Amino acid sequence: MELLWYFLAGAFGFNAIPHLVKGITGQNHMTPFKKVSSPVLNIVWSFINILFALFLLGIASGDGGLALPWNAGLVDTNLLVYLVGGFVMAAYLASFWSNPNAKLPWHKD
Repeated sequence: MELLWYFLAGAFGFNAIPHLVKGITGQNHMTPFKKVSSPVLNIVWSFINILFALFLLGIASGDGGLALPWNAGLVDTNLLVYLVGGFVMAAYLASFWSNPNAKLPWHKD
């Protein structure tokens, strides 16, 4: 079960990156809240993703709470699974964003 937590931590950690980049560069980008979200909302969503990733690392490492990556046992198989989670999320997002009409199921046009 701990490998699942590492995988999900990687997915959430990597999902934070595009939202952070779009936010700090002043660009709108989709979040679960709105199809066109402001840069500030993207920063908020990025930090929610980061906090969730750190929480999942805490669960995976058995420490509970928030765990910083260097204290979360990210070595060997755990690191590989974390990176695979990040890769899967990055590949999915690349595919998702290649569609100019991309939207989440609950977004209204």
